[in-house]
Amino acid sequence: MAIKGLIFDLDGVLVDTVPAHFAAWKRMFEEHGYTFGKTEYRKLVDGRPRYDGARAVMTRHSDSDIKTAADKKNDYYVEMIERGEFQVFEAAVNLVRECQSQGLGLAAASSSANVRSVLEKAGLLDAFPVVIGGDDVANGKPDPDIFLAAAEGLGLAVEECVVIEDSSSGVQAAKNGGFYCIGLLHEDHDALPGADRVISSLAEIDINPIETASDRLRMI
Repeated sequence: MAIKGLIFDLDGVLVDTVPAHFAAWKRMFEEHGYTFGKTEYRKLVDGRPRYDGARAVMTRHSDSDIKTAADKKNDYYVEMIERGEFQVFEAAVNLVRECQSQGLGLAAASSSANVRSVLEKAGLLDAFPVVIGGDDVANGKPDPDIFLAAAEGLGLAVEECVVIEDSSSGVQAAKNGGFYCIGLLHEDHDALPGADRVISSLAEIDINPIETASDRLRMI
């Protein structure tokens, strides 16, 4: 079956908002008496919906306290994004624009409820006819709901899509949904078990041979 669509995670794939997310989480958790570092970020928070991430760390607090704290984290994060404290990956822009020129379907699927505003600030919102945020699905990663919704929005079968992710929970979500998944591995991140292919830059992806399932395997 021909590959007709690419589904991109947002944070760490299209844009580098990870420092802003980490700083906002760290500020909030430490205000509530929790030690929080890069290890906790990767294992407990990265790629997960906001409330799930807060709940994974705040084991001494009630659900009500966790919701309030998670919303405060989002306030801190949004303040940083509004100040432009993030970067857009050049390789991501090049790949997205090339996909557009080839007529491939594009979707952004992120656990963040801020995905649309970040894409707009990044100048990429026009490229994605389908945008799915964490608040658009019932179950967050590693459940596959967000990617299944993206494929449905594109009008494509799972077998016609490739998911690009940089978090272990995101890779798990893609594979749980039956998708072919490319793992984007950053230098300071842990391995991405389960990914069909692991790359260090989106510049490694050549979309030209996307025709059949076998070509897909050669391409990615």
